[in-house]
Amino acid sequence: MNPRERRAARHQPPNPEAETAPRPRRRKAPITVEQVVDTALAVIAAEGYEALTMRRLAGALDTGPASLYAHVVNKADLDELLIGRLCAALVLPRPDAESAPAAWREQIRSVCTQMRDQYLKYPGISRAAFAMAPTNLEILRVSEGMLAILLAAGVAPQAAAWAIDALLLYVAAYCLETSIARQRSADDDVAWVVDRDELLRRLTALPAETFPHTTSHAAELTAGEGHDRFDFTLALMIDGLAHRQ
Repeated sequence: MNPRERRAARHQPPNPEAETAPRPRRRKAPITVEQVVDTALAVIAAEGYEALTMRRLAGALDTGPASLYAHVVNKADLDELLIGRLCAALVLPRPDAESAPAAWREQIRSVCTQMRDQYLKYPGISRAAFAMAPTNLEILRVSEGMLAILLAAGVAPQAAAWAIDALLLYVAAYCLETSIARQRSADDDVAWVVDRDELLRRLTALPAETFPHTTSHAAELTAGEGHDRFDFTLALMIDGLAHRQ
């Protein structure tokens, strides 16, 4: 069965005639796709996305790696299921062309912020969203909802389509970098590299004749608490769409 057929089969009722002789397995209870996703998310929450392999997941499910392929096509298919689960938790605002002119900006910002918060619950998981051509209905639900908001706001269809791609790409990249920074902060050997005070000290210590702007504005270059930079960049991108109306 090819990947396309496997994904389609998830939505079909079981076919008794297609059942084969049972294979030996360590588990007595059958594994479901939901259990696979639940367990994968638990592994990521505890150990990070990089720790998630099919072998590691099989061990957590108390089964063999080969048995997982009865439920997922491959790691890319698992990635799509994981991102789909996170997307299912997003509440999509209802587009309203008659609302306040700036309301659509807050609606798009809300979707992106919710996605950010979902990613950050599971260190590094946003890596799974890169270079994905989704078939998962929950992922498509999010892009459909964002498209509806932008079209209702009067953004041209092509600009809206590319803006959604750019916004979701930025959210995923931001969360991946944040996860990496947090991991490094926990490592005593490299924590100093991402320490803000240390970075400020290094920038101000540069030769001013070679780096006049960097040394003069080192405070601005290292400024920002929490998600300040995320909020700034998101506003910059969304405000730019106003010119596409």
